[in-house]
Amino acid sequence: MTQHEYVFVAISIILGLAITRLLHTVAMLIRVHRRVSFHWSTALWGLCVLAYVLQFWWVGWGLRDLESWHFGDFVVLIVGAICVYGAAEMALPVPEGSGNLDFLVHSESLGRLSCLSMLLYFLVGPYVNVTMFGNPVIPSLVFPVIGIALTGMMIAVPRFFAGLAVVFAAYSALILSLTA
Repeated sequence: MTQHEYVFVAISIILGLAITRLLHTVAMLIRVHRRVSFHWSTALWGLCVLAYVLQFWWVGWGLRDLESWHFGDFVVLIVGAICVYGAAEMALPVPEGSGNLDFLVHSESLGRLSCLSMLLYFLVGPYVNVTMFGNPVIPSLVFPVIGIALTGMMIAVPRFFAGLAVVFAAYSALILSLTA
């Protein structure tokens, strides 16, 4: 077993749990669909979070050629995986009790924790890009800063969540096209 395989077992477990959490929540929402007030922006946000989970997994494969692994690298990657899991955990409302579930109200309140988790995830990107991949510093900082600004606005001004979700989805498509 290579160091990469050894390190990515732990990361893959966390990312697998993030996917499981999103899919399980969607299944629960389908079961109680009569109590759900659907809003496209929350669903779009959930899809973006799923895309980042998959993107992290995909980018991790690019690290297979890294010859020297350090404990700090492992910790940063684990923190990134935990942040993506947190975003997945809080992305969609969870049916609890007998009340109605409003997607947009969730996104503008408790769902902001999902945005905070994504904001923290974007702090991991520059470290991975510069120290592990050896990418140039400026692009490695500029793109995450845009993600941090968008998620920061979603947290600070929740009433603009729907519009910002569209901008965030476009930003996510750009990031996926650059890293795929």
